[in-house]
Order: sequence, then structure tokens, then C-alpha cells
Amino acid sequence: MASIIEHFSNLADPRTKEHKKEHKLIDILFITIAAVICGAEDWNDIEFYGQEKEGWLKTILELPFGIPSHDTFNRVFSLIDPAALQNCFISWVQSIAKISDGQVISIDGKRMCNSGEGGKKAIIHMVSAWSNENSMVLGQLKVNDKSNEITAIPALLDLLIVKGCWITIDAMGCQKDIAAKIKSKEAEYILAVKDNQEHLHDDIKDAFKHGVIEQVHEQSNLGHGRIEKRTCRIITAMEWICRSEDWQGLQTLIEIKSERTIKATGAKEIQIRHYISSALSTAKRFNEAIREHWGIENSLHWVLDVAFNEDNSMKRAGNAAENFSVISKIALNAIKQSELKKGATRLSVKSKRKKAGWTNDYLTAILTNAH
Repeated sequence: MASIIEHFSNLADPRTKEHKKEHKLIDILFITIAAVICGAEDWNDIEFYGQEKEGWLKTILELPFGIPSHDTFNRVFSLIDPAALQNCFISWVQSIAKISDGQVISIDGKRMCNSGEGGKKAIIHMVSAWSNENSMVLGQLKVNDKSNEITAIPALLDLLIVKGCWITIDAMGCQKDIAAKIKSKEAEYILAVKDNQEHLHDDIKDAFKHGVIEQVHEQSNLGHGRIEKRTCRIITAMEWICRSEDWQGLQTLIEIKSERTIKATGAKEIQIRHYISSALSTAKRFNEAIREHWGIENSLHWVLDVAFNEDNSMKRAGNAAENFSVISKIALNAIKQSELKKGATRLSVKSKRKKAGWTNDYLTAILTNAH
């Protein structure tokens, strides 16, 4: 709990008029974080939560003027500098995350579907970095209205400590500049290759059709009524790739063949995907790392949509939507950290949020574990 307050207490207050600072900025932030952990989805929820939990909140905060109104929460979050809040967030994450060599960090983007405003304001698109091993969002960055993930990903990487990690990105991030940026951060890349890199993709397909396959690894899983067999093949002969030197550090070509069989009907679906990597490793390790990439969809994006109802958020004033996205990820990280503790209750994120709202001791445990 002290860790969260410590890392966010230096955030610059955007309110310029002293008479507008009735409530401390850190109090507004802490109430919001606690409320969102407990299931709050909008400013009215947060005000109501604060009013109902004022007694408990006063054991942590001074609250000389009580609980801020929903208008105050909205106004303050619309004014906070998103970059400054992001820096506080990353500082907090780096104080608790354990980054190790070979750890997979997945980068992917997500649209906040209701953040647009009648066509006048573009829908907000956030790019996030996710660590399965830490079960945490390591950082996020808004994609500029006139840009896309290709420019946002290098900027996000600049904010992170990823030395020795394996960075996995889908086909949008398969760009020479992104590969070079990852290598400059002393990390390795695994980049999905599709027809946005048509010549590269054709070269890779030719390599796996005519070249010498150096290693093969098969992995089978049963779940959700289907059997999935994933076969990973790798090649390290780069003469198949025209101008391979343009892809800094390129050492491995990867093919993943997924065969899904529906148990009830026996119907089969086959999909073949290709990747490039700067790492040298086994087919088994590549098979596992590429599968791990989908943790960002299952453990982050899906949870934000289902448990946090992010796609239905209507926050549009100023920087409110972007800043509230950071708060949601603080809440998710805190909940996920509590799951890693020995003897932690095995509940869904949605159930944990309800329990935190009902039981102050449980919320205190979540906030205390987040350091």
C-alpha cells in the first residue's frame, strides 16, 4: 500500500488555482485505485465507493474535506498529464517486477471502443507490454491519432527495462526499425511475419518448403472441447532471406503449424504461421515462447473487456480515458500480484474485485501485496 502511495505521490498536480485544490491529488488517486479494484467503472461509482468506505479510507488518508465529488474526479483525471502518470506507473511496476534473461514480454495494441466522440475525436488505441512471468502490465502508451503501432512500439520500448528478454510482437510490429530498437535494448525479438512483409514472407515459405529443417518440436494440449497440436520447425540458414542483414541480429526462421480438432465432431482446422527471431534456441523453446505471447490477449485484453468492462467506458473529457486506462492496469496488476502469493484464494478477477469491495481486509491484502 505504501509502495503505491510512494510512487504516485510525486505526480504533478494539474490544478493551477489553489482554491481548486481542496482535495489532495494523492487522495484522489488512491481512492480511484481502491474503487476500481473493487469494481468501480465510472466517476459516480468512485464517489459512491468513497462515501461508503470513508471510515476505512481515513485510516490511510487524511481527507480533511471528505470525499471528492464525481465532478472533481472527472476534472482532475481529464487534466493529469498522461506521460507523467505513465512514468509513475512504470516506476511502481519496475519496483516490483522481476525481469530475467529469456523472459517473454508480449507487446500488442487494443482499441478502447467507446472512447471516440461523435467522429470528432479518434478512438483511443493503447499499446501495452505484458509479462506472463510477472503476471503484470509493464507499461503502456497511447498511439497518436495520426500514427499507428509502428511508431508507438519503439517509444514504449524506450520506457522499459527489457535487457535479456524475448520481445514478441504480432505482424504489425514486423518492421526493421522495431527489430533494431529491440536489439538496441539488449533484448531478442520474435516477430510474426505476414503479407505486410510480402517478400520476406515468401522467402520464409520457400525456406521451409525446400530448405533443411534443423529442429522440430511437437506440443499437444486438450481444452475447451478441442485438441490442439502445435508443431514448431526452425531454420538458421539465412541465405534463404534476401537482404537478411537489414533485419538486425536475425538468426532464426520459425514455422508453427497448429492443428485443432473438435472432439465432438472430429472437424479439423490447420493454420500455419511464420516468425523471425534474433534468438538462437531450440524448437521447443520457440514453441513455448510463441504460445506465451497470447497471454496478452487472454490475461490482459480479455480481462479488461470482461472483468473491467473497458470497451463500454464512456470517459471522453480531456485525458480522462487515457489516464483511466492506466488506473485499470494498476488495479489489474495489484489483483494479479495477490494471486502470486502463497495460499492466495483461487477466484476469477471479477470475483476478487467483488470480494475486495465487500471486505476491507481483503482489499488491504491486495494493496499491501502490490509492492
